[in-house]
Amino acid sequence: MTDSSYDDAMVTPAFRRTDDEPTITDLDELRAHRRERLALGYQIFGAHGWGATGDGHITARDPILTDHYWLARYGVPFGQVTVADLVLVSPDGAPVDGGWDDINPAAHHIHWPIHEARPDIVAAAHTHTPYGTPLAAMVEPIAMISQEACAFYDDHSIFDDEELDVISTDGGKRIAQALGRNKSVLLRNHGLLTVGATVDEAVGWFVMLERVSEVQVKAGDRAKPISDEGARLVKESVGPAQSGWMAFQWLVASKLR
Repeated sequence: MTDSSYDDAMVTPAFRRTDDEPTITDLDELRAHRRERLALGYQIFGAHGWGATGDGHITARDPILTDHYWLARYGVPFGQVTVADLVLVSPDGAPVDGGWDDINPAAHHIHWPIHEARPDIVAAAHTHTPYGTPLAAMVEPIAMISQEACAFYDDHSIFDDEELDVISTDGGKRIAQALGRNKSVLLRNHGLLTVGATVDEAVGWFVMLERVSEVQVKAGDRAKPISDEGARLVKESVGPAQSGWMAFQWLVASKLR
């Protein structure tokens, strides 16, 4: 193999800084797109080693049956999830093509109320992570001590509740209320949850928030905080939805290729 052919073989398809979510008007095509991105989202979680003991879930609203959502069936390792492993779940929590054994009931209890309360979002992501869970256990807001943290400035909340194993949609409704209009919520003693207008955005924010959590847990009270003015300024560049979406593109390119 010549040097030039080797270089060609190593080329990763590029994306541009100005790229964004494609506009898809055909609903069947949009459904297929969302399912593909959802499967990729699970694979990204798996590539990080998250969900290895069955904890966590990512959901995506169906564009045709808008009160239904897609979820990976129970028992499939996140890193192995494909489109064929996704289950369409109805508002009552029953998979359209199967029974309760096909999904994690906690996923419905948490996610369906969020989708119901936030018609502006397409996806929600949650799992238990090495730094997100300890940060949530501190029941403290995100400290503005890193560039990525500024993406969540005045855009996160805390669910201060002891229902850790969310056993009904009542618990999920309280989570949705705590989330409010924010892009993220810290579930006390439980972990992180993020939402987005696209699957890419929700997953991108989740990975970014776990990195923010790592900085905060490791730095503790030794870090010098960023001022409110500085955080607001940084948020203008790192906080828009397109930044979360773009983080997903980097993750696909770096983690799954």
